[in-house]
Formats: sequence, structure tokens, C-alpha cells
Amino acid sequence: MPRLELNPNFTAPDAFYARLTDLHRDRSEAESERINVRLILLLANHIGDQAVLEEAMAIAEEGASQPPVDAAPSR
Repeated sequence: MPRLELNPNFTAPDAFYARLTDLHRDRSEAESERINVRLILLLANHIGDQAVLEEAMAIAEEGASQPPVDAAPSR
């Protein structure tokens, strides 16, 4: 059974990040949310394996209450 790839696997991580941030620049919050939902569904369809998708959702849910990695520490 395939497992979720958790090791860095980007061919061009900086290019991906730049494109992702450009995609959301000058968009309303609602537009950004729609883009994210569409992107998630497209990538989920590409993955296709329910077990891998369940693993990804569980990992995402675990981190939902944690601050973002780049967040400034609170004082």
C-alpha cells in the first residue's frame, strides 16, 4: 500500500512557493479559499489512493491547532 511521501520531494521548491504565493496575491479571502479547495481536489484526484489521502488528512488535522512554522514567537 502506498504511503504519503513526507520527505522533501519538490523538483523546484522555490518556484512552487513563488507560484503559490503569486496565485493568491491580490485575491479576496473567498477567492483564495476557492483556489485552495480546487487545488486540494485536483491533487487529491491525482493521488487517488484513499489510504494516502486519509493519512494526509490525519497529519494535517494534527497540526491544525499549532501555529504556522513561520509565525513569530509570542511574548
